[in-house]
Amino acid sequence: MVISFLTTLLFPPPSSLFVNTMSIISSLSLANAGYKETKGKHMQYSKFVNINVTTSKKPAKDQEVKLAGRDGMLLFYAPAFLIGLVSFVAFHDGDLRLVMVISALTVHFFKRVIEVLFVHKYSGYMSLEAIIPITLSYTISTATMIYAQYLSGAFAEPSVDLKNAGVTLFLIGITGNFYRHWILSDLREKGDREYKIPRGGLFDLVICPHYLFEILQFIGVACISQTLYSASFTFGTICYLTGRSLATREWYISKFGEKFNKDHIKALIPYIF
Repeated sequence: MVISFLTTLLFPPPSSLFVNTMSIISSLSLANAGYKETKGKHMQYSKFVNINVTTSKKPAKDQEVKLAGRDGMLLFYAPAFLIGLVSFVAFHDGDLRLVMVISALTVHFFKRVIEVLFVHKYSGYMSLEAIIPITLSYTISTATMIYAQYLSGAFAEPSVDLKNAGVTLFLIGITGNFYRHWILSDLREKGDREYKIPRGGLFDLVICPHYLFEILQFIGVACISQTLYSASFTFGTICYLTGRSLATREWYISKFGEKFNKDHIKALIPYIF
């Protein structure tokens, strides 16, 4: 029954071993990364830089390559943004759904680049060792999602069309995410590197509303796309951001103690968790 229901929502899997394999890898690797976040094994960026990294795993200081936080974050997103731009040319004869998927992904990463350059404030440096896998993840997943969408053009449309719902969720998600990033940035004065407890904009209810809206954004992309890969990637993203949110809440509790209202402020979803 579940499979029958999914066939009304998704294109059939393409005859591409690469895309079908990546559907499994993306969901499992991101879900595993989210699980590791809850166990204290964090992706080394933002407030979790150098947390729980054992000395034995660290390269010698004279060998470790570090970039300024702004440069590291720019490397996260710029290649995926360029993939989106190139895709407009490479798949210029694509159907409406393909154009919508390329547009959504390109706008998403363009927004990220703009935030890196003009919105975010940075507290330090990032290791190139941490930057590379994150950059590859964004770049490969973007290229794969677009390619999977291109291959879906060989199939009939799903019986349930989710494009309009997807556009709505995407716009709510990207707007809400940007607003929360602006609030986080506004907490710091120029040159200030200290973390503070954010207030307003749902931060009084959850510590990671920016992740909540990012999840809505990727659900929107999955609805526009309606491919197995986009659904698998979105599932993995939800798992990862959920784990990251729980870890972030624990970090705020450990750093601010009684100043942080842990009974009222949840991790990701207001009043729930």
